[in-house]
Amino acid sequence: MIRKIESTLGSTPVLEGAGVKLQRVFGYPRKGWLDPFLMLDHFGSGDPADYMAGFPWHPHRGIETVTYMLSGEVEHEDSMGNKGLIKTGDIQWMTAGGGILHQEMPRKSEGTLSGFQLWVNLPASHKMMAPRYQDIPAHLIPEFDWKGIHIRLAAGKFGEYTGPVKDIVIKPFFMDMYVPAGIQQTFDVNPEHTIFAYVFEGSAFFDLQMAHPITAGTVVKLISGDQVFIASEKSDARFLLIGGKPLHEEIAWRGPIVMNTKEELYQAFEDYQTGNFVKRLS
Repeated sequence: MIRKIESTLGSTPVLEGAGVKLQRVFGYPRKGWLDPFLMLDHFGSGDPADYMAGFPWHPHRGIETVTYMLSGEVEHEDSMGNKGLIKTGDIQWMTAGGGILHQEMPRKSEGTLSGFQLWVNLPASHKMMAPRYQDIPAHLIPEFDWKGIHIRLAAGKFGEYTGPVKDIVIKPFFMDMYVPAGIQQTFDVNPEHTIFAYVFEGSAFFDLQMAHPITAGTVVKLISGDQVFIASEKSDARFLLIGGKPLHEEIAWRGPIVMNTKEELYQAFEDYQTGNFVKRLS
């Protein structure tokens, strides 16, 4: 059965970090809507004034943050002593677990700095796991053509290909798909997973009747089925297609910290204020 469109949402401009202009695709006001996915931000500008303030030191607990760069570079550094660059085409899947402090600071670019940050919830059983990173450079992400569609596969499996992001609790798939005009295709997906698409270039269809064009800047939730239909008509389309196993757990969320109860949330902020936030747990 082909999945149906349950709902759509247009992105909205927000200021985040120390003053970075970006588009909030979805986030806190709709918590649980795309369980286990909490938030997706789309950043992109050719003007360094829009992004150079960056995201100075801040905490995370209970979630994973996924940074996928389309173009440009972001420097990252954390309380575990890691530092480096996330560059064009790279993906970084950071598991905050029991607590991490980090910063992400864009580098000035001659062209456009653009990309995405996705927040993924952790189940109660893994909220306090040890922090870790998976830094995947662009050349390790499988990139291939399938029935006229160009795909970059960062996580999950598609045909003979397997994405390099491994051992994530929600068993995600993360695909960057470019669909030329006039293409229609259907492929299998896990019927139990939450699946959404975010169109960021052109216009695409995800309903078999092709009655509902999804234009750039729009996210679409796809439900009830073991197949996804994707198509383009008069223009090319590019979108993220992302899925994962829902958690079906309570969400207590404040800022960069997401737990299951208010008591856990209060404890996290007390830990942060008293200097006990970063846990050395296995």
